[in-house]
Amino acid sequence: TGVSAGIGESNAGRLRRMDRSCAADCAATESRQECLVVVLDLFSRKVVGWSISESLGTPLVDTTLRNAIDRGDPTQNLLHHSDRGSQDTSDDCQQTLRTLNITGSMSRAGCCYNNAVMKRFFWPLKHDWTRIEDFVDLNQARLSVFRHIETVYHSKSIHQTLGYQTRGEFEETLRTTLAV
Repeated sequence: TGVSAGIGESNAGRLRRMDRSCAADCAATESRQECLVVVLDLFSRKVVGWSISESLGTPLVDTTLRNAIDRGDPTQNLLHHSDRGSQDTSDDCQQTLRTLNITGSMSRAGCCYNNAVMKRFFWPLKHDWTRIEDFVDLNQARLSVFRHIETVYHSKSIHQTLGYQTRGEFEETLRTTLAV
């Protein structure tokens, strides 16, 4: 089916280049009224796609993946890593991966560490977002997620993998290095 079990040594080279590999996961608020799906570029740790809805299902995962592809500039041989959620393993999601010529990669059953990048992304969002804010409607939740991603995660949050830089600083350093 084109789905491998986890990000192994054979895929390590893809992690060293932007737009070659991504990871995805989903989360819901404590009230379970809002569900969020996020796709991260594994090289830059930048959010390249996200969608929010009142229900978590395959269409939300599919929409988010397509948004990420449209927003980014993925190269051929894109690797998409996720856990083994029912949405990710669905026939529809697997068909989308095949249609977009993307190699699927999934965590081993019962191994939460294989998608640790996504778990780490969601931890502060869930801590701050789902426990503090009570949204009136989906649009308010969408605006809150946008603010978190653009004003905190991309602009202020530093990452060890990126040399303790923000995503913006990392991408600027990369552009400067490549221009030389």
